[in-house]
Amino acid sequence: MSDLPVKMRGVWLTGHGDMDKLEIRQDIPLPVPGTRDVLVRVTAAGVNNTDINTRTAWYSKKDGASDDAAWAGTPIKFPRIQGADVCGHIVAVGSDVKDERIGERILIEPCLREAHGLELETPWYLGSECDGGFSEFIVVAARHAYKIESNLSDIDLASFPCSYSTAENMLTRAEVKARDRVLVTGASGGVGSAAVQLAKARGAKVTAVAAPEKSEALLRLGADYTLPRDAEYNAELGENSMDVVIDLVAGDKWPMVLEVLRPRGRYAVAGAIAGPMVELDVRTLYLKDLSFFGCTILEPEVFGNLVRRIEKGAVVPIVARSFALEEIRDAQSFFQEKSHVGKIVLRI
Repeated sequence: MSDLPVKMRGVWLTGHGDMDKLEIRQDIPLPVPGTRDVLVRVTAAGVNNTDINTRTAWYSKKDGASDDAAWAGTPIKFPRIQGADVCGHIVAVGSDVKDERIGERILIEPCLREAHGLELETPWYLGSECDGGFSEFIVVAARHAYKIESNLSDIDLASFPCSYSTAENMLTRAEVKARDRVLVTGASGGVGSAAVQLAKARGAKVTAVAAPEKSEALLRLGADYTLPRDAEYNAELGENSMDVVIDLVAGDKWPMVLEVLRPRGRYAVAGAIAGPMVELDVRTLYLKDLSFFGCTILEPEVFGNLVRRIEKGAVVPIVARSFALEEIRDAQSFFQEKSHVGKIVLRI
């Protein structure tokens, strides 16, 4: 590591709050890999809802208190480098990692079962419980750095890890298969647009819910049908018409997604952009024999499966716009406008 800098450029999250908590630094100490780690030079990193949710303490169930505001329900340790979507190149390895890995282009699995040389009882998320990719370098356990061989650019590849692995995990947990009828809410966002593609790759018939002006883009991604966000699902689709719901929205319309699920249907959720509090008629749940899946921690096979799908060209990147690392506040503002389809990526 003698030819590497001692300090690096990056963005510190210095506390919960507004954009002023994002501090661009030139003097962050270079992280040092442990025996089972790799040091990655970051080339691109995607922006996600989780970055904003963590900054604003949205995950807290105590009215924005800071003592349960991380993915794992624990306090965030500040300063924290965020960024769960990372593409880069391995530049150094720990003593227990083969030197031949130096030079590999990699994607980092965002759900970590190992960190700081320890097996984790509760997995951590990159950029939440430990530092992420909004910096020039990152250290991660070698097992979570997946070599990828692709003609796609680093910016394109950085659009995949968090959103697509979340979507693939939801589909895995809900056991989506060929000919399943799948409803995807919030389909124009990063996870939603990934779910549309990945469900189609499994041979499912997909109905995507999004703003009308985003309908054509979703049809090009493979959606069979689209619905506007204000649609009455029962009237448009019919009761008991869906095998699976992939939900990223929740909110006031949530009871309707259960009404359109068929008996023994499967419901998977990994977001609540319309609001986390919903009204459940428990009779619907048990009389229809529904299965519910809350999806955060990735199943062990998910990220490897995703990398293989990327390498085979089974999914395509959707980069709405890229920003320089120093433009992170502009990137998050653009992200929150929700006028785009797909991902926003920072150039590191």
